[in-house]
Amino acid sequence: MEGKESWGGGGGGGGDDSEVDSVLVRVRADLFVNARSWERVRVALGDTGPLRLHCRYLRVEEIPATNIAVLLALLPPCGLLGLDIRYSSLGVSGLALLLPALAPFPTMSSLRLHYCNLDMRRDLPGQERALKEMAQGLVGLERLRRLSLTALRLPGHLRILLSSLSQPLEVLELPYLSLTPADLSYLSCSPHASSLRCLDLSENKLDEASLPSLRRLLYHASSSLSQLSLSGCSLSDDLLGALLPSLGCCRALRSLGLALNPLSQAGVLSLARVAAAIPSLRLLLYPSPLEEYQPGLPPLPSSAQLLDWPLTEEPEVREALQVELVKVLAERGRSDLLLTANLLSYGTDVMEDD
Repeated sequence: MEGKESWGGGGGGGGDDSEVDSVLVRVRADLFVNARSWERVRVALGDTGPLRLHCRYLRVEEIPATNIAVLLALLPPCGLLGLDIRYSSLGVSGLALLLPALAPFPTMSSLRLHYCNLDMRRDLPGQERALKEMAQGLVGLERLRRLSLTALRLPGHLRILLSSLSQPLEVLELPYLSLTPADLSYLSCSPHASSLRCLDLSENKLDEASLPSLRRLLYHASSSLSQLSLSGCSLSDDLLGALLPSLGCCRALRSLGLALNPLSQAGVLSLARVAAAIPSLRLLLYPSPLEEYQPGLPPLPSSAQLLDWPLTEEPEVREALQVELVKVLAERGRSDLLLTANLLSYGTDVMEDD
């Protein structure tokens, strides 16, 4: 169990007068719980003595859905702001069990589900009904503003989930979701589009059928969107060229990620020119161009191939691009814009308000 703690008297929270009188100290913490610590946390949350453990943000890893539901049932209804579930084999049935259990937490604004073994690409009996139960479980989260779904494999089902939310989202992270053109079409016309501050579509393959919806989505989000990631989306020079005018219209954008896309040096330079023309932009994560890889890559390599394939050992090849990128920044007078292809040094701290 880990967390930041603050201490308060017995006057906080709800409950009747007798409970307030008996509680001397309330501990408000951010909890990280895994399979080894689950039992200790369960006991601590269930303690009815004068010291009561409250939770603001709950992160759990490798815990079954039934045990997570037990923890949620022990939490006071007010105070939980966020839930982060990772590497837990929940499946559709597990999520259908957990999401309705979130209804008693009216203050929750953030829900993250990462690698929870949910794959709707397979036609399994009862999964459509379970998906509707999942969506119904989101209805009560009236203050939800952040939804992160990583590798849940939900092709064609985005409408069912997001249309159940009563308020538009501000942060939507959908990496590795196997999104379809129909998913993007829904998202581009949904109430969420014009409210998004952060959008992550990484590792969802984009093609010509997806571009009209993506351009429409960027148009609706152009005045609010500050963070956008399209890394690993199979964007070639031609596809990116068709998308660049829409990216250039995102005047609030501060961070743009396009790593692991199969772009040539010319494509990277076109991207940099558009990025440098966005006054608010502070960070561009661009892909290493195809010319910088050692021979043997296919014409349109996947993001996994780009990640694993070795780069050339000839420094002059990379130096040539750097010279051109410096020229692009100088022409626009952009000393405040960081251009990098380094995935390890990529961060969002430059996006803090000036």
